[in-house]
Amino acid sequence: MTRTSHAQPLTRRRFLEAAALAGVASAVGGLPAVGLAQGLRPISASHSVSTFVYGQHLVAAQKKLFEEEGVKTPDFIVPGGGAKVVQALAAGQVMFALGDSNHPLKITEKGKDALMIFATDTRCSYANIVARKELFDRGVKSVEALADQTLVGRKAVVAATAIGSGTYVYGVYVLKNTKAADGKTVNDHVEWVGGGASTTMLGGLKAGKFDAIMAVPEWQSAAVGEGFGQPIYDIADEKSWNRVFGGPIPVTVGYVLKETIEKSPDLVQAYVNACYRAQQWIRKAKDEEVVDLLHKPYMDTFKREVVLDSVRYYRTIFDWDFLIEEKDYERGMKVWVPTALDKPIPYARAVDMSFVKKAQAKYKS
Repeated sequence: MTRTSHAQPLTRRRFLEAAALAGVASAVGGLPAVGLAQGLRPISASHSVSTFVYGQHLVAAQKKLFEEEGVKTPDFIVPGGGAKVVQALAAGQVMFALGDSNHPLKITEKGKDALMIFATDTRCSYANIVARKELFDRGVKSVEALADQTLVGRKAVVAATAIGSGTYVYGVYVLKNTKAADGKTVNDHVEWVGGGASTTMLGGLKAGKFDAIMAVPEWQSAAVGEGFGQPIYDIADEKSWNRVFGGPIPVTVGYVLKETIEKSPDLVQAYVNACYRAQQWIRKAKDEEVVDLLHKPYMDTFKREVVLDSVRYYRTIFDWDFLIEEKDYERGMKVWVPTALDKPIPYARAVDMSFVKKAQAKYKS
């Protein structure tokens, strides 16, 4: 596990390996700093990659919002994968984590209660499906068409980053909830494989090894831009998302062990306040302002236009109020069980919205 300072630049490979880019929102200006020179209490936090998917952490660090809430800006643990973030939090190596909503549920399922304390988005940015351009031109222009072997030429090979990963969980759900011509689900007609990271996922699609891939927005843009792929399911289209998922789902969440809430509620509140204020800052900031703040310290190996496109994309799926509604959580549970979890976990055991509500009351925008 590697420790990465919040100001350390990111490689292109690690940027593209992010399961999704999540959004950041608008801020409250002119708020007084609290104890910046001294008396700051330490906290620790983790996210898998320092990209816009976890922008709340990055903005809160760059805008010094953690310090204004009386805690030190964390030296974020950035291990390059969500599973390692889960391990770090479950082992007590970090206090707070920002990642997939499956993660705290998996910790709870293994016997140590973890709680979601806010949500940053309402749709899964890595549930996009991109087909080979050759197949698209041949007529595979929809998820349903993946089940047609006369068009595909074989049982369609669909790649997730890994079997059991977030891309797999959401991809399986899309295919299971899409009917093929014979009345079975599309998922009954495909072969799932692990495609790895950006190079192997895109390379496999380009070479014809995969007929379709689950894709984060950057991969989708790269496949289209280089002419070897075409999206057949794009979550940026709210109607397409709702057709399969039925409405919003908390996909990216802040989470913490229940014992941390019990022992240090003040630190939890400070963490949530800082992240909430970061979300509100982005909501009101111009796209260019967000890029100015984050491009150089975190993503300077990428063209500015790439980061700008990410900001614009994620504005369409951000959860500005940070709240996890019970109906949205239950909608997500249909996705997570049984592919990611063995059985449902009640909302009351998995979610604590008290800290967000206090942040909202304190920082009304």
